[in-house]
Amino acid sequence: MKKAKTEKTNAARLLDRAGIAYGLIPYKVDEADLSATHVAASLGEPVERVYKTLVLRGDRTGYFVCVVQGDKEVDLKAAARVSGNKSADLIPMKDLLAVTGYIRGGCSPIGMKKAFATFFDASCAEFDYIYVSAGVRGLQLRISPTDIVAFVGASVAEIEK
Repeated sequence: MKKAKTEKTNAARLLDRAGIAYGLIPYKVDEADLSATHVAASLGEPVERVYKTLVLRGDRTGYFVCVVQGDKEVDLKAAARVSGNKSADLIPMKDLLAVTGYIRGGCSPIGMKKAFATFFDASCAEFDYIYVSAGVRGLQLRISPTDIVAFVGASVAEIEK
């Protein structure tokens, strides 16, 4: 029996074009549980390696992106500070697709509709590889944090709590 071929996402194609090494890792989606904890369990990896992509809106700069460990929350005060805002909040879930082109559970820091300022939590530097969404539910990118930070032009800062 032939193994089903994993379809490349836009994020994967962008990495291919840039010559950046990564792995496309499929997992079984549970529509009732889109948490990073579920993704990590499905991958057989510690949740600390699975990063979630959150979109925020600052009072001065508008939209920006924070990428934090799956079992952590973004520290809104720290995120506001590093992004040049006085305050910041997560955008409403209903706005995610319109702003980024991605849906909840499939939001990747790579290939959003527009290039937003992006901040990875400093914890990513502890790992030789991390996981981020490949841009669809059920597919993760396994990638070097150094490579993805450089590729998306992100900053690294303490933004988790």
